[in-house]
Amino acid sequence: MARKSLKPQLNQIRVWVGQGRTDAWIAHQLEVPVAQLETFKQEFELTSTEGGVAGFDEVVDLRAADDAQVAEALEAEEAEQAKAAEEEARLRAERIAAGEEEPEDESDGDDDSNGDGSPRARRGRRGGRGRRSGAKTLEGSFDHGEEGYGLWLDPAIAENAVYAEHWAGKRSVTVTVEADRIVIRRADDD
Repeated sequence: MARKSLKPQLNQIRVWVGQGRTDAWIAHQLEVPVAQLETFKQEFELTSTEGGVAGFDEVVDLRAADDAQVAEALEAEEAEQAKAAEEEARLRAERIAAGEEEPEDESDGDDDSNGDGSPRARRGRRGGRGRRSGAKTLEGSFDHGEEGYGLWLDPAIAENAVYAEHWAGKRSVTVTVEADRIVIRRADDD
């Protein structure tokens, strides 16, 4: 079995060592043998000071920093949208002042006309059988094993009416692999 490179996890290992985590715990988290972890720690001179709990209180919670960045990005986006709406309103006001565009009647918008006296077309349904519900998303996993490949679906699939009607008991399928998805279709059982 090839050794798993630990270099991509160097910073995380440093944090764990600084927190005083045991080699066995770190090795378990990284799914590597303890001996490989010990060799890696020696190679990069990763040792805990003060008996194994050094730096535990000093570890910065990066989630707060991430939340702050997300909030800042959202505020910037809202400000940009407000600025764009303000600019559009200014340009519209200029067009109205120049006589290029007629001002809209800014009423409640509850009237059922579209401005030319004819009633506005209504959308949607008024009763009936109801809308067809969208496809329910279920979880699954794609298994790459020594014996081949497999697709494991959530056991709740057995309760799905579409699966029960069209897929249950079928074993022959065709598979199309694309860059962002894998499409599985029933093979025709003629």
